[in-house]
Amino acid sequence: MEINATYTSFVALGDSFTEGMSDLRPDGSYQGWADLLAGRLAARTPGFRYANLAVRGKLIGQIVDEQVEAAAAMNADIVTLVGGLNDTLRPKCDMGRVRALLGEAVERLAPSCGQLVLMRSPGRNGPVLERFRPRMEELFGYVDELAARHGALVVDLYGAPALADPRLWDVDRLHLTGEGHRRVAEAVAETLGLAPAFDWRAPLAPGPRPGWASRRAADVRFARQHLAPWIGRRLTGRSSGDGRPPKRPELLPYEPVVAAGPPATAPAEVTETG
Repeated sequence: MEINATYTSFVALGDSFTEGMSDLRPDGSYQGWADLLAGRLAARTPGFRYANLAVRGKLIGQIVDEQVEAAAAMNADIVTLVGGLNDTLRPKCDMGRVRALLGEAVERLAPSCGQLVLMRSPGRNGPVLERFRPRMEELFGYVDELAARHGALVVDLYGAPALADPRLWDVDRLHLTGEGHRRVAEAVAETLGLAPAFDWRAPLAPGPRPGWASRRAADVRFARQHLAPWIGRRLTGRSSGDGRPPKRPELLPYEPVVAAGPPATAPAEVTETG
């Protein structure tokens, strides 16, 4: 049963997760869960409007400084805020400051929109998640507190085992594949009260596990192509989002994208750290 069928506008805030990396369109641009959700809502409501202010690499302080006021001024029916995870992945992270900034964002956004949606972000199985798990869980615990205090909805992706499957993560091991984004879009739609289109929590079908040599080769490619540049940016204070504008800075009518066919359930290559 649908709770609300009258959403007419949607604004998304955040970092690379909400920008849509690594869900590539044929033209090389990123789609992502927010675009997919906007397309679904637009198909139901003529004149539906959508803005996406997310920019890859943004920390919660940058989201507050660069996105929150603009989003609040749009007075949208739905606002999604996903931020703070980039902060927890930094070697040095002041969790008190992260909590304070996230609280500031929620306090500003909640009164300005019809429904604020927060998330407990998904995490890929592997040693990186284990290293940063305490910070992530502190962040997600605070997300729950803020939601209860301000009447926000929470989409619990962290608690979904299927989204931890390495096959739903790109080779950079930081961003979801297109199938991962499709599942996130469905999870948000379900939280908003839309009739389910499929079971986003369903595990992927079992598949062959790559051999030791294949996994080690994937580890080497990951370290060379993704980990080393990421560390380099951290050491020099640079970000992948420096100078990059939001993908949809204005709340404008959005035409739903018609899919060419059913998506694959998982990418062919499996990259694992174990």
